[in-house]
Parts: sequence; C-alpha cells; structure tokens
Amino acid sequence: MGDDIRLRAVVDVAQGMAAAPGLPEVAWAAAEGARAALGGSFAAMSVWERERGRLRVLVNTGELAEGEEEFPADESYPVRDFPEIAEFLHERWARGGEPRAWVESAAGSRASRRVAALRRRGRGCCVVAPVVLNGRAWGELYVARGPAGEVFGRRDADFASVLAAVVAAGLVQYERLAEARRLAFTDPLTGLANRRAVDIRLDEALERHRATGEVVSLVVCDLNGLKRVNDTYGHAIGDRLLERFGAVLSRCGAAVPGALAARLGGDEFCLVAVGASAAEVERAAEEICRRARELEPGEGVACGVASTGEAIGPLRSARRLFRLADAAQYQAKAAGSPMPVVAGRGGPHDVVVALADAPGGRGAERRRFRGRSAPRTPRPGDDERQFRP
Repeated sequence: MGDDIRLRAVVDVAQGMAAAPGLPEVAWAAAEGARAALGGSFAAMSVWERERGRLRVLVNTGELAEGEEEFPADESYPVRDFPEIAEFLHERWARGGEPRAWVESAAGSRASRRVAALRRRGRGCCVVAPVVLNGRAWGELYVARGPAGEVFGRRDADFASVLAAVVAAGLVQYERLAEARRLAFTDPLTGLANRRAVDIRLDEALERHRATGEVVSLVVCDLNGLKRVNDTYGHAIGDRLLERFGAVLSRCGAAVPGALAARLGGDEFCLVAVGASAAEVERAAEEICRRARELEPGEGVACGVASTGEAIGPLRSARRLFRLADAAQYQAKAAGSPMPVVAGRGGPHDVVVALADAPGGRGAERRRFRGRSAPRTPRPGDDERQFRP
C-alpha cells in the first residue's frame, strides 16, 4: 500500500471517528478504518478496564468467527493473559519510550494466548497496536488477516502504531465533546437532566406519539418548603435537600423504563416517561410523594401528572403537556394533597384541564391558586382520594 493511500486512510479514520455519535460508533469507525487501511479481514477495538482487570471488546468488524458479535454484550479477557498490555508496554512508555505495535503469526513457534486465538479462529496473523491516552494504556487496536493472507511486516506494525495514535486523538476529542454535551444537558447541583434535555426528549417523544400513539407522560414536582429551609438553616442545607430529592426522583423514575429525571430549576423537578402506561407513571409519582415526605427538613412535594394515556384532549405541542402537568401540580399544592394530582381525571369538566387551557397560561394558574385560602394539611386517616380531582 503506497504512502498516499495510507495517508488517505489515516484521514478516513479520523473523519469517521469525528462523525460518530457515541462510543460504540467511535470504536467501530476506528476498527473498520484500521481494517481497511491495513488490508485485514478482521479488526477489533478493546478497552482496558483496570478496575476489573480485564480487556473488554467494544466492537468486532469484518469476517467474524463463530461466537463473535459486532457489538458484543460482554466479550472480555483477563488482562493477566496479556502481560504486554498490563506490564511490558506500560513500563516501556513510562520510562520515556513509545508504545509500538507488534505482529503475531499463527505459523510462528511462540506460544501465547493471541497465537492460540488466531489458530482457533482460523486466522493467519494479526497486528496489535496499543492505544494510549494521557500516558496510560487505554486499550488496543487489533487487525487480523486470514490464513491465505500475507503476514504483516514491520512496516505494517509501524503504520498500525500511527493509526493507534490517530485513534487516541479521536478518543480525546470524543471525550471532550461528550463532556461538553453532558454539561449542556445536566443540572450541576443534582446531576439530573436539565430543562434543555427535557425539551428535546419531549419533542422527540411527541413525534413518536403522533406517529405510533405511544404514551407520553410528564410528572412535575415542586419541592415544598425550600424557602423556609434556606431562610432557617441556610442555602447549603437547602442545596442538600434538593440533592436528596433529586436522588429520590432518580430512584423512583428508574422503576419506569426509559424515564428521564430532571431538575427544571429552583425547586421544580420533572420526570418524562415514554412508552410506559399512565398507571405505571402514576405509581412512580405516588412513590415519589411518599419518599419526599420522609426527607428532613423538607415538607414533602406537590406533584402533578399529565399523560396522553388520560382524557386530556388533543396534544399539539410539548408546551400544552407542561401546562397540564403544571396545573395539576398547582392543584396538588393548593389542596395540600399528599399524593399526585392527575390531569384528565375529572371527566369533561376536569378542573386541571380547564386551568391549563385558560387564557394567560401558567401565569394565570399561579395567580388563581395564590388567590385561594391556605390549604389544609392532610391528617392521618384522611381519604387520599378527596385530594384528587
């Protein structure tokens, strides 16, 4: 393979990794690009998981042997079986040397795990290139040829080292972009999703709802008494209460497959569920309310639910779903309800739906509830149903 072709191959690997949206796709672009560049019949990308002491395969490409999968769920090997990764290579570059790729051949006399694997899988030779990030072994790039293929030479190994360096640079770029995305869509205090992430999830969910009728539900929660906590105990305790409720929301939301837990801002949180039934989401909301009452020094939570699985009328935008969940949450707060209020439960004249659709939107809802008398605190023995619309 000429130098111009190999240079083009390097560019292709870099561009393929840059365009990949997630780590599996990044690994696939790296492995497939290396396989094509080195004229291999098979390639794999693996990561060294130090905490588990194993080399885990992220992707296999090309001609797969029996039992191999393109994106394996859990194909891994003890690192002790590969001392060149765990010991020799690391020690060499720690002393200032450069990690270099090497070649293994099924026809050779050296007994090793890799040679045995080549023979077992019907391959003739392989080149292994360590991938190094920040001076430490991150994983490896592996390219093999069939038994009829020409055995890799030193020039191939040197080129594989170049490709591994390109892959490492691509991984650094991916990690930076992933961190930037994480920060853009994450609430810094609680670690939950933020309002931007919720808006995107709801827009996508409603498109699916219109296309397939899939149920979309939104739970909006307002943490009671946060101002009193901040004024009495200080904002550090208030932040701790927010963090603890965020953990409650995340834990309860985990019971609903595919749910997204988020902090909208201040003392407002939400849970977005796609595909789960309205009943499943309501049960999760009830659990959120129960657990929130156990948080000290808080005063529980006011919780409203809006779901396309209820009689809420046509849903043209995510904004209306928010208005419905918001109105239900304010209804819960006004009634002092210990359990969630669900929009659409009141029949044709449901008060929550009427409030959500009233002129003025959320601001009108706030003013209307503020004009009511102070809510009665529920007492033990009260029928929780009386607090539902």
